[in-house]
Formats: sequence, structure tokens, C-alpha cells
Amino acid sequence: MPRNSTRQTCLHSQLWINPIPALMQERTDFYQNRSHYFAIQTPHKQLTVTAISDVEIQGFENPALKSETWENVREWVGTDNRPESIEARDFRLDSAFITTQDQTIAEFAYLSFTSARPLLEAVMDLTTRIYQEFSYDPNFTTIATPLSEVLEHRRGVCQDFAHLAIACVRTVGLPARYVSGYLETLPPPGQTKLHGVDASHAWFSVYVPTLGWIDFDPTNNQMLTEQYITTAWGRDYEDVTPLKGIIFGGGEHQLEVSVDVERLFY
Repeated sequence: MPRNSTRQTCLHSQLWINPIPALMQERTDFYQNRSHYFAIQTPHKQLTVTAISDVEIQGFENPALKSETWENVREWVGTDNRPESIEARDFRLDSAFITTQDQTIAEFAYLSFTSARPLLEAVMDLTTRIYQEFSYDPNFTTIATPLSEVLEHRRGVCQDFAHLAIACVRTVGLPARYVSGYLETLPPPGQTKLHGVDASHAWFSVYVPTLGWIDFDPTNNQMLTEQYITTAWGRDYEDVTPLKGIIFGGGEHQLEVSVDVERLFY
């Protein structure tokens, strides 16, 4: 279910599952994401999960890119004892899909994180470089494709680009988290349709003690706008998989996913 935050409010949400589950319950995970657990105990040939939500996006402005230098922010995050900064330090560590021990990723990262550069300017430069140097290719990777292959071949999808950006930010010692959500299907008049609108989308955010978490989308080379809806965040994709579980039975299965995000008011 979509999160509540300073930039959005989930007004209403519903979940339909067919066949009807024998058990279903809502839970809030370690990162305060809202999710549902369900169990179907009868034989079935098709499983359909439909989620419908009304989300209000608040008016907000992204901060100027002329921020503190990334070195100063790195030191600040390491010593600041406010709860939000202590929590952010968890996002500097390696996770299931992201490592900071790859030398090629470090070399790629430091092309943007040059000495004394403002943090947000460096992150925007990293975002732009991924957008310009990598091809959006839904057929090249799976979620298990190593970042080293994504970097070598310069191809992937939004999850790959978000993972790569996070790896770069963590490599220089800064907190970065993976964000999952949706994009407006049809853009406002005169604007270009974005990559990732027909399925769940992914981007990343970095932490600045004076500003909080600031989001960047390397797939579309921009910071967040009112076209984005956030559902969950975590260390990487493993923490916020839209649907995962275990199916018992023989044969093969095929997954179909579709997303529609319609703006009700301009």
C-alpha cells in the first residue's frame, strides 16, 4: 500500500485477491512499509491480486543543488546523534543486491563525487550520467543480474539503475535507500511519457541531515515531481518486492503485471 509522508497521503486503499484467501492480515515492516500477508489453501489455476488506492500529492519543491559538500555530509552523518541520522547510517551498509567492494563501481562513482563538490550536485551528476550512458533494456537483466554486468554492458531497467546509483553513493560513505512506487501513466499535456509507467518503478534517495531524504530517478534523469507515488523503501529491491511468496504445485507459471495511475485533478 502507498506510504504516508510529507509529500503524499494515502486517502484510501483496497486489496482484492482471487481466489479468496483463507488468511490475510496487514503488517508494517521494519521500515514502516505497509504490506499484506495472505495464504490460499485451495487448488487454483490463476491468482489475481488487484490494489486500488487514492493518493493525494502535496505541493513540494526540491532543494537547490548547491548543498553542503559530500565530504562534510559524510562526516556529519557519521557523528550526528539525532534519531533520523542514526537510522540513516543503516543505509550506508552492503545489502543483498548491493556491495561497496567493487572497484569498478568505485571508479564510476568518483567521477561524480569529486573533491569538495556539493552533495546534491554530485548525486544529480551521477543520475544524469546513468541516464546518458546506459540503455533502458527490459530484456537484458533479471533481478539477479550482478551490478558488475550492468556496469560493463551499460544496459538495464529502473531497478538496475537505482541499485547502481545506491552502490555508488554508499561506496563514498553516504546513506542511500531504494524506493519503489509508481509513475503517472499519462503525463500532463505537453510533457513526455516517462520510462517505467506501465509497471512498478524504482528510484533512490540520499540523506542530508538538514534536509532529510532527497529522491532522484536515474531512469528519467530527474528529481521527484508530482507524477511519482511512493509505496515502499528499503536497503534494496529485496526489502520492497511488490509481490513475493511460495507456490506449491507442478507445471509452469507466467506473471503478468499492469499499472494505471490516473490524475484526478490538475
